[in-house]
Amino acid sequence: MDFNRRLAELAKIKRAATPVVSVYLNTRWADEQQRDRVRVFLKNELRKARQAGAGRGVESDLAWIQAEAESLIEQARFTEAHGVALFACEGLGLRQILPLRIPFEDTFVVAEAPFLRPLAMLLEKIPSALIVFVDGESARLIPLNAEGAGEEVTLASEVPGHHRRGGWAQLAQSRYQRHIQAHRGRHFEAVAKALINLTEGNGVQRIVMAGEPRTLTAFRKRLPQRIADRIVGSVSGARHESASVLLGRAAEFLLHREGQGEGEAVDAVLTEAAKSRGAVAGLQETLEAVTRGAVHRLYLLKGFGEPGWVCAECGALGQGESPACRLCGGTTRAMELGEAIVDRVIATGGKVQTIGVHQGLARVGGVAALLRYPL
Repeated sequence: MDFNRRLAELAKIKRAATPVVSVYLNTRWADEQQRDRVRVFLKNELRKARQAGAGRGVESDLAWIQAEAESLIEQARFTEAHGVALFACEGLGLRQILPLRIPFEDTFVVAEAPFLRPLAMLLEKIPSALIVFVDGESARLIPLNAEGAGEEVTLASEVPGHHRRGGWAQLAQSRYQRHIQAHRGRHFEAVAKALINLTEGNGVQRIVMAGEPRTLTAFRKRLPQRIADRIVGSVSGARHESASVLLGRAAEFLLHREGQGEGEAVDAVLTEAAKSRGAVAGLQETLEAVTRGAVHRLYLLKGFGEPGWVCAECGALGQGESPACRLCGGTTRAMELGEAIVDRVIATGGKVQTIGVHQGLARVGGVAALLRYPL
């Protein structure tokens, strides 16, 4: 499933005929107590939603959410997922389940449009990658995306002189040693060709290597620079380990790496905003860029929220209260600006990155953006 495309489609829903129910669940349970926690959360939220939504056409949506959530809790579906997003709307015929490999914070929202900030934030933090395990006579190439592991490709090459039961034979002659290395070199070359084809054929931008450091160093020398540049790091790995173990290490590495780069990325955007028109910082400037569809990447402090309005005529966004649009004079309606700008950026093909803590971003109001073109 193309999660980013589905996110963009959901972001185009501005005001459905009946309320949209958005639910995010942490399905990374380690014991029955954690499943009970989710059961209690759902029971309470469903009760409140039924009390508030009487006569609003949400009962069938809530019944569907309840049934699907119970199936998840009983582990009848998506057993490998650590987080699941559910969206339902009777008026749109919407019934959507999105299983992901990273947990969400439990959230339940009933509104006129899908609540997308948790999904947008998570997708930005879990980039797709290719996990490559290599040793002297085998290799495993495992795609990793938002949903989890893709189809694994396994390669094997028998290297003379390697005895599976007794380990490497004691080689006394240097000529035979060179013969072994020649076979290993051909194995590395074959793996490199497979890696190049898989990487370039599927647009892979991040590669995580797995294996013994000396072997990985030797293998990397066989790669063209354009492929080596996509390697973002390495993790330990052994041939006997399952794909889930290798993927777990790689996923943790990628999350840690993405977190380290967040602060540097925000610093760069704030610097760019101060010296040119290729970026903006602050709510008013960002609202203008969002209204004009110019945002390439939005940076938003976690928990950001500001009251504002949206024009029903031209779609302009503004801060505070205004009975009429300040641009076209059209009728406005109140809207929380954090959710509004996230939806607008996603709908226009931009990316959204939520930042936990950043003093510079906080000083400018908690929001900044890198632009597609200068305003």
